[in-house]
Amino acid sequence: MSSAQRLRLRPTLLSDLDFVVTVETDSQNLPFITPWERTQHEGAVRIPDFRHFIVEAGADYDAAGFVILQGCRNPNRSVELKRIVLQPKGQGVGRACVRLLKQMAFRDLHAHRFWLDVKGLNTRAQQLYAKEGFVEEGRLRESVRVTNDNADGYDSLIVMSMLDREYLARQALGLEDVR
Repeated sequence: MSSAQRLRLRPTLLSDLDFVVTVETDSQNLPFITPWERTQHEGAVRIPDFRHFIVEAGADYDAAGFVILQGCRNPNRSVELKRIVLQPKGQGVGRACVRLLKQMAFRDLHAHRFWLDVKGLNTRAQQLYAKEGFVEEGRLRESVRVTNDNADGYDSLIVMSMLDREYLARQALGLEDVR
């Protein structure tokens, strides 16, 4: 059984934050995110507008990363996928996680709009989000500073979203896993 077939999200505990910071600062993940301070993660665990989860995958539900949703109490019903950071790459965990998060956003949080931003350099994630039904809304040109291998520059953020009616249409076409 692949790790993507066995996946769950559990609320992050303060005792999980060492793991969260380690995964976030891993050299494979750093080019694609802007890491937070530990205190920012503590706030996301405690503040009701956020949902901070540990991603558990595989036969033994080992910790595979974490995700953060923001805007869970947004009066405009616009929920943001603030962060998704996973350790295993290329095993389908990311796709399974995005599908579970879409279900949570639309079914459980009653989102009208589920959105995210992704760095321009992160073409793999962009392709995944597009295949999962997210639509590019625009680009924030050179909006984040990037330092890699002593090089200093900027990257753009691509804003992508899905609306509730688009999610329902994908469900009707059998494109969404329904649990």
